[in-house]
Amino acid sequence: MNRSSPALASAPDASRRRIWTLAWPIILSNITVPLLGLVDTAVMGHLPDSRYLAGVTLGATLFSFLYWGFGFLRMGTTGLTSQAVGRENDGDVRNLLGQSLLLAALIGTLLILFSRPLIALGLWLLGGSEVATALAAEYAEIRILSAPAVLANYAILGWFLGQQNSRVTLAILVLTNGINIALDLLFVVGLGMTSDGVAWATVIADYSALAFGLWLVTRQLKLLEGRFLRSRLLALAAYGELFAVNANLFVRTLGLLFAMAFFTSRGAVQGDTVLAANAVLLQFIMLTSYALDGFAHAAEAISGRAVGRRRWDEFGQAVKSAAWLSLVTAGAAALAFALGGQWLIALLTGLPEVRATASSYLPWMVLMPLIAVWSYLLDGVFIGATAIREMRNSIFVGLAAYLPTWWLTQALLPEALTNHGLWFAFTLFAAVRSGVLGAYYLGYRRTRWRDRAGEAR
Repeated sequence: MNRSSPALASAPDASRRRIWTLAWPIILSNITVPLLGLVDTAVMGHLPDSRYLAGVTLGATLFSFLYWGFGFLRMGTTGLTSQAVGRENDGDVRNLLGQSLLLAALIGTLLILFSRPLIALGLWLLGGSEVATALAAEYAEIRILSAPAVLANYAILGWFLGQQNSRVTLAILVLTNGINIALDLLFVVGLGMTSDGVAWATVIADYSALAFGLWLVTRQLKLLEGRFLRSRLLALAAYGELFAVNANLFVRTLGLLFAMAFFTSRGAVQGDTVLAANAVLLQFIMLTSYALDGFAHAAEAISGRAVGRRRWDEFGQAVKSAAWLSLVTAGAAALAFALGGQWLIALLTGLPEVRATASSYLPWMVLMPLIAVWSYLLDGVFIGATAIREMRNSIFVGLAAYLPTWWLTQALLPEALTNHGLWFAFTLFAAVRSGVLGAYYLGYRRTRWRDRAGEAR
C-alpha cells in the first residue's frame, strides 16, 4: 500500500492544513455536481415554457431516490476502506472494492429491469402536473440506462476517498460533469432537444466516467499487496460487515431523500411556477451542501483512518479543524446569497414569474447554510467512525418534526404563505438533524471516545 499520506499532526494549524489539503479537491469536484444542476436548470429555464424545467425537476428528484438511495455504496466503502487503511490491511482494501463493485452491478441491473414500475410509482408519488409528469417520464426512461455506471462510480469514488486520494475524486467528477455540461449545451441549444437531450447527456457522461474510473483503479491496485479473494467476493457471508454498515446507511439516505422529494412534491401541487421557483432555490442549497461536504469528506477519511489506528487524539482534532473550516464556509455562503441572490436567480431563469416567485423566498437561502452546516460535517464524522445508527436516528427525529410542522403551516397560514410554511418546515428539519447529531457527538466525546482514548494511551 502507498503509505505516503502523512499522519494528522496534533497542532490545530497543522490539522487544518491537512483537512484543507484533502478538502480542496473534493470541494472543486463537488461543486461540479451542482454546477451541472445549475446548467440543467438554466438550459431548461430559458426555454419558452416552464413545463420543461418542471419536468426535469420531477425527473431529477425521482433519480435522487433511485440512485442516492444506494449512496451507501460510496459512504460505506469510504468508512470501511479508511479503517482498513488505518489497520494497514491491503487485502481488505482490495476486496472491499471488489465487493462494492459487484453490489453496484447487481443493483444497477435490477433497477433497469424494474424501471417501468419504479418510474411510474415514483412520478405518481411526486404528484406533478400531467404535462410535467409526461416530460419527466420521458426523461426517466432514458436516464435509468446509466444505473450500473452511476452505482459503480459511487463505489470507486468511495474507495479512493477512503485512501485519502481526493485528487482522483476531482479528476473523475470534473470529467463526468464537464462532458455532461458540454453535451447539455450541444443537445438542447445546438440540436433543439428538450428534456430528452438533458437525459442522454447524463447517460453518456456516466459511462465515460466509469471507463475512466476503472482505468484509475487498475493503476491503484498495482500499489496494493495481495490479490482479490474468491471467498471474499462470492461468499454471501463475507459481505456481513458491508451489509451491516450499509443497511442503516440505506435507511438514512432514503429518509433524507424522502424529505427532499416531499418538499418538491408539496411545491408541485402549488403549480408549475412554484415548483420551478423552488427548483431554482434548491440549486442554492445543493451548491452550499457540496462545498461543505468537502470538509465533511476530509473528516470522514481522516477519522476513519484514526479509528482503524485507534488514535482518538487524531480523531478529535480532525473534527475540530473541519468544524472551524465548515463554519467559515457556511458564513461566506450565507453572505453571498444575501448580497447576490437576486443575480443568481436571474442567471438561472429568464421567466419573469419564476424570478419573482423565487425572490420572495430568498431569505430562507441565507438562513439555511448556518443551520445545516453541522449536519453535513457530523455526517462525515459518523461515516468515518461507521457509527451509522446515529445518522439514521437523526433522520427519524428530523422527519418527526418536519412533517407535522408542514401540516400545521398548511392548515393555519393563508394560501399566499403556504410555500413559506413549506420552507419553514424544511429548515426546521435541517435544524433538528444538526441538533441530534451534535448531541450524539458530545455524548460520545464524554463517554465512548474519551474512554477509548485513555485505553489507547
